[in-house]
Amino acid sequence: MSKTGRTNYRRGSRGTSKAERHITVRSVRRDPPDLRRLSRAVIAMALRDAEANAEARDALRDGPQFDAARHATADTTEEADA
Repeated sequence: MSKTGRTNYRRGSRGTSKAERHITVRSVRRDPPDLRRLSRAVIAMALRDAEANAEARDALRDGPQFDAARHATADTTEEADA
């Protein structure tokens, strides 16, 4: 018993014995994974991720300049129409 008067749940009650438990483990036979196919998929994901990161980096770097150029051409077309 502990200092607080409660029994330790991990030890169980000392006076009574617990019923035995029978544990059964069954194996499942599976074919080994196709490592070539799996590696190609991982490489393709890495390439897509790298490409997306490069596009995001380029968009952040060229973003404000590109928008300013686009607005400047829109202003000149409006002036030409007037």
